[in-house]
Amino acid sequence: MITLTDSASTKVAQLLEQEGDERLALRVAVRPGGCSGFSYEMFFDAEHNGDDVREEFDGVAVIVDQTSASLLTGATLDYKDGLNQAGFAIDNPNAQRTCGCGQSFS
Repeated sequence: MITLTDSASTKVAQLLEQEGDERLALRVAVRPGGCSGFSYEMFFDAEHNGDDVREEFDGVAVIVDQTSASLLTGATLDYKDGLNQAGFAIDNPNAQRTCGCGQSFS
């Protein structure tokens, strides 16, 4: 299962608050595609399947489907807001190869 850094959980909490729906959680998934074979997908979801893995980080609920969970074991979601980088980034030790966009891996 993926973990969130403090800065990522703070930013996700802010975004969830703007949504105004307490049922929402951050869903992180891995999908086939992208320039390296797999791509990351993140969105807010109110639907929780029975086999989803669910964790909380500083009050932020994160859900991952079973297939994606195995590909995200040990991965970390971070958020940066600086001059050189801004946005979410996933550091995944399972990725053998990544592409320049940072959203695709194999």
